[in-house]
Amino acid sequence: MAGEIPDLEAQVRTGTGKGAARQARRDGMVPGIVFGGDKNPLPINIPFNKLLTMLRAGRFKATLFNLKVEGHDDVRVICRDVQRHVVKDLPVHLDLMRLKRTTQINLFINVEVTGEEESPGLKMGGVLTLVRPEVELVVTASDIPESITVDVSTMEIGDNATISDVKLPAGSKPVIDRDFVIAQISAPSALKSAGEEDEDDDDTAVDEVPTTEMGPPDGEQAED
Repeated sequence: MAGEIPDLEAQVRTGTGKGAARQARRDGMVPGIVFGGDKNPLPINIPFNKLLTMLRAGRFKATLFNLKVEGHDDVRVICRDVQRHVVKDLPVHLDLMRLKRTTQINLFINVEVTGEEESPGLKMGGVLTLVRPEVELVVTASDIPESITVDVSTMEIGDNATISDVKLPAGSKPVIDRDFVIAQISAPSALKSAGEEDEDDDDTAVDEVPTTEMGPPDGEQAED
Protein backbone atom coordinates (compact mmCIF):
# COMPACT_ATOMS: atom_id res chain seq x y z
CA MET A 1 0.00 0.00 0.00
CA ALA A 2 1.16 3.49 -0.75
CA GLY A 3 3.05 4.86 2.20
CA GLU A 4 2.16 8.51 1.70
CA ILE A 5 -1.28 9.53 0.51
CA PRO A 6 -1.37 13.34 0.43
CA ASP A 7 -3.96 15.14 2.54
CA LEU A 8 -6.52 17.41 0.95
CA GLU A 9 -7.98 19.75 3.54
CA ALA A 10 -11.41 21.26 3.00
CA GLN A 11 -14.21 23.00 4.84
CA VAL A 12 -17.91 22.25 4.81
CA ARG A 13 -19.68 24.77 2.55
CA THR A 14 -22.80 26.19 4.15
CA GLY A 15 -25.53 26.70 1.62
CA THR A 16 -25.74 25.46 -1.93
CA GLY A 17 -26.44 27.00 -5.28
CA LYS A 18 -24.79 29.75 -7.28
CA GLY A 19 -25.04 32.35 -4.51
CA ALA A 20 -23.08 30.25 -2.01
CA ALA A 21 -20.52 29.34 -4.68
CA ARG A 22 -19.94 32.98 -5.60
CA GLN A 23 -19.51 33.89 -1.95
CA ALA A 24 -16.97 31.11 -1.53
CA ARG A 25 -14.92 32.48 -4.44
CA ARG A 26 -15.04 35.98 -2.99
CA ASP A 27 -13.66 34.49 0.23
CA GLY A 28 -10.68 32.98 -1.59
CA MET A 29 -12.15 29.48 -1.79
CA VAL A 30 -12.97 27.07 -4.57
CA PRO A 31 -16.35 25.37 -4.10
CA GLY A 32 -16.64 21.66 -4.68
CA ILE A 33 -18.75 18.60 -4.08
CA VAL A 34 -17.87 15.16 -2.69
CA PHE A 35 -20.06 12.33 -3.97
CA GLY A 36 -20.23 8.55 -4.12
CA GLY A 37 -19.48 5.92 -1.50
CA ASP A 38 -23.16 5.31 -0.69
CA LYS A 39 -23.31 8.62 1.20
CA ASN A 40 -25.03 11.91 0.58
CA PRO A 41 -23.13 14.53 -1.45
CA LEU A 42 -21.07 16.88 0.73
CA PRO A 43 -20.55 20.50 -0.43
CA ILE A 44 -17.07 21.74 0.45
CA ASN A 45 -14.71 24.68 0.03
CA ILE A 46 -10.97 24.37 -0.64
CA PRO A 47 -8.51 27.27 -0.29
CA PHE A 48 -7.82 28.65 -3.76
CA ASN A 49 -4.06 29.07 -3.38
CA LYS A 50 -3.52 25.54 -2.05
CA LEU A 51 -5.61 24.02 -4.81
CA LEU A 52 -3.85 26.03 -7.52
CA THR A 53 -0.45 24.87 -6.22
CA MET A 54 -1.53 21.22 -6.38
CA LEU A 55 -2.97 21.64 -9.87
CA ARG A 56 0.25 23.19 -11.14
CA ALA A 57 2.25 20.32 -9.65
CA GLY A 58 0.56 18.07 -12.22
CA ARG A 59 -1.52 14.86 -12.30
CA PHE A 60 -4.02 16.16 -9.81
CA LYS A 61 -6.78 14.05 -11.37
CA ALA A 62 -4.65 10.91 -11.17
CA THR A 63 -3.71 11.28 -7.50
CA LEU A 64 -5.43 9.60 -4.57
CA PHE A 65 -6.08 12.02 -1.69
CA ASN A 66 -7.01 11.65 1.95
CA LEU A 67 -9.82 14.20 2.33
CA LYS A 68 -9.91 15.86 5.74
CA VAL A 69 -13.04 17.82 6.61
CA GLU A 70 -13.67 19.00 10.15
CA GLY A 71 -16.56 17.09 11.72
CA HIS A 72 -16.31 14.23 9.21
CA ASP A 73 -14.30 11.03 9.02
CA ASP A 74 -11.30 11.08 6.71
CA VAL A 75 -12.08 9.49 3.38
CA ARG A 76 -10.09 8.63 0.29
CA VAL A 77 -11.12 10.56 -2.77
CA ILE A 78 -10.02 11.12 -6.33
CA CYS A 79 -10.81 14.15 -8.47
CA ARG A 80 -13.24 13.51 -11.28
CA ASP A 81 -13.50 17.03 -12.70
CA VAL A 82 -12.04 20.51 -12.32
CA GLN A 83 -14.08 23.31 -13.89
CA ARG A 84 -12.06 26.36 -14.94
CA HIS A 85 -12.82 29.96 -15.80
CA VAL A 86 -13.26 30.19 -19.58
CA VAL A 87 -10.95 33.22 -19.84
CA LYS A 88 -8.56 33.08 -16.87
CA ASP A 89 -8.23 29.26 -16.88
CA LEU A 90 -8.36 29.25 -13.06
CA PRO A 91 -10.26 26.62 -11.02
CA VAL A 92 -13.83 27.60 -10.14
CA HIS A 93 -15.28 24.25 -9.02
CA LEU A 94 -14.22 20.65 -8.52
CA ASP A 95 -15.87 17.26 -8.12
CA LEU A 96 -14.38 14.65 -5.79
CA MET A 97 -15.46 11.00 -5.69
CA ARG A 98 -15.30 8.87 -2.55
CA LEU A 99 -13.66 5.51 -3.10
CA LYS A 100 -14.73 2.13 -1.80
CA ARG A 101 -12.03 -0.41 -0.95
CA THR A 102 -12.94 -2.38 -4.06
CA THR A 103 -12.94 0.62 -6.42
CA GLN A 104 -10.46 0.39 -9.28
CA ILE A 105 -8.73 3.59 -10.36
CA ASN A 106 -5.86 4.73 -12.59
CA LEU A 107 -2.82 6.02 -10.70
CA PHE A 108 0.80 6.78 -11.56
CA ILE A 109 3.09 4.52 -9.49
CA ASN A 110 6.79 5.24 -8.93
CA VAL A 111 9.40 2.87 -10.41
CA GLU A 112 12.38 1.77 -8.31
CA VAL A 113 15.51 0.01 -9.62
CA THR A 114 17.38 -2.86 -7.94
CA GLY A 115 20.40 -4.93 -8.93
CA GLU A 116 22.57 -2.06 -10.16
CA GLU A 117 25.65 -3.37 -8.33
CA GLU A 118 25.32 -6.82 -9.95
CA SER A 119 24.49 -5.70 -13.49
CA PRO A 120 27.17 -6.88 -15.99
CA GLY A 121 26.32 -4.00 -18.29
CA LEU A 122 26.82 -1.37 -15.62
CA LYS A 123 30.06 -3.02 -14.46
CA MET A 124 31.36 -2.57 -18.02
CA GLY A 125 30.57 1.13 -17.87
CA GLY A 126 27.12 1.03 -19.39
CA VAL A 127 24.65 3.81 -18.68
CA LEU A 128 21.30 3.06 -17.03
CA THR A 129 18.36 5.11 -18.28
CA LEU A 130 15.04 4.97 -16.47
CA VAL A 131 12.75 5.55 -19.43
CA ARG A 132 9.63 5.64 -17.26
CA PRO A 133 10.20 6.89 -13.68
CA GLU A 134 6.53 6.14 -13.05
CA VAL A 135 3.96 3.92 -14.70
CA GLU A 136 0.20 4.39 -14.90
CA LEU A 137 -1.57 1.34 -13.49
CA VAL A 138 -5.13 0.28 -12.82
CA VAL A 139 -5.12 -0.44 -9.08
CA THR A 140 -7.60 -1.32 -6.36
CA ALA A 141 -8.20 1.44 -3.79
CA SER A 142 -7.56 -0.94 -0.90
CA ASP A 143 -4.23 -2.21 -2.30
CA ILE A 144 -2.31 0.67 -3.84
CA PRO A 145 1.42 -0.09 -4.19
CA GLU A 146 3.94 2.49 -3.05
CA SER A 147 6.16 1.58 -6.01
CA ILE A 148 6.99 -1.15 -8.50
CA THR A 149 10.51 -2.58 -8.88
CA VAL A 150 12.54 -3.33 -11.99
CA ASP A 151 15.53 -5.67 -11.54
CA VAL A 152 18.57 -4.89 -13.71
CA SER A 153 20.95 -7.37 -12.05
CA THR A 154 21.29 -9.54 -15.18
CA MET A 155 21.14 -6.83 -17.83
CA GLU A 156 23.96 -6.36 -20.33
CA ILE A 157 24.76 -3.31 -22.46
CA GLY A 158 21.99 -2.97 -25.02
CA ASP A 159 19.36 -4.77 -22.90
CA ASN A 160 15.91 -3.36 -22.15
CA ALA A 161 13.60 -4.04 -19.21
CA THR A 162 9.94 -3.94 -20.15
CA ILE A 163 6.74 -3.94 -18.12
CA SER A 164 6.44 -7.72 -18.61
CA ASP A 165 9.67 -8.11 -16.61
CA VAL A 166 8.11 -6.42 -13.58
CA LYS A 167 6.10 -8.31 -10.99
CA LEU A 168 3.01 -6.20 -10.46
CA PRO A 169 0.93 -6.22 -7.25
CA ALA A 170 -2.15 -8.42 -7.23
CA GLY A 171 -5.08 -6.72 -8.88
CA SER A 172 -2.91 -4.21 -10.75
CA LYS A 173 -2.36 -3.95 -14.49
CA PRO A 174 -0.83 -1.38 -16.86
CA VAL A 175 -3.10 1.11 -18.58
CA ILE A 176 -1.05 0.77 -21.79
CA ASP A 177 -1.88 -2.51 -23.52
CA ARG A 178 1.60 -3.32 -24.90
CA ASP A 179 4.98 -4.41 -23.59
CA PHE A 180 6.65 -1.00 -23.22
CA VAL A 181 10.23 -0.29 -22.10
CA ILE A 182 10.82 0.91 -18.53
CA ALA A 183 14.62 0.90 -18.29
CA GLN A 184 17.58 0.27 -20.57
CA ILE A 185 21.36 -0.01 -20.39
CA SER A 186 23.23 1.68 -23.22
CA ALA A 187 26.91 1.88 -24.13
CA PRO A 188 28.88 4.75 -22.57
CA SER A 189 29.32 7.79 -24.79
CA ALA A 190 33.11 7.22 -25.02
CA LEU A 191 32.57 3.74 -26.41
CA LYS A 192 30.02 5.04 -28.89
CA SER A 193 32.46 7.73 -30.06
CA ALA A 194 35.23 5.15 -30.54
CA GLY A 195 32.89 3.01 -32.61
CA GLU A 196 31.97 5.96 -34.80
CA GLU A 197 35.65 6.83 -35.32
CA ASP A 198 36.38 3.23 -36.35
CA GLU A 199 33.63 3.43 -38.93
CA ASP A 200 35.09 6.68 -40.27
CA ASP A 201 38.56 5.05 -40.53
CA ASP A 202 37.10 2.16 -42.49
CA ASP A 203 35.47 4.59 -44.91
CA THR A 204 38.73 6.47 -45.37
CA ALA A 205 40.64 3.29 -46.01
CA VAL A 206 38.29 2.37 -48.81
CA ASP A 207 38.57 5.85 -50.34
CA GLU A 208 42.38 5.75 -50.24
CA VAL A 209 42.82 2.44 -52.11
CA PRO A 210 44.65 3.39 -55.36
CA THR A 211 42.87 2.55 -58.56
CA THR A 212 44.72 0.10 -60.85
CA GLU A 213 46.03 1.49 -64.15
CA MET A 214 43.69 0.52 -66.88
CA GLY A 215 45.05 -0.87 -70.16
CA PRO A 216 43.97 0.41 -73.55
CA PRO A 217 40.58 -0.49 -74.82
CA ASP A 218 40.28 -3.75 -76.60
CA GLY A 219 41.41 -3.52 -80.19
CA GLU A 220 43.86 -0.64 -79.54
CA GLN A 221 47.58 -0.81 -78.97
CA ALA A 222 49.48 1.22 -76.49
CA GLU A 223 51.65 3.94 -77.92
CA ASP A 224 55.34 3.24 -77.87
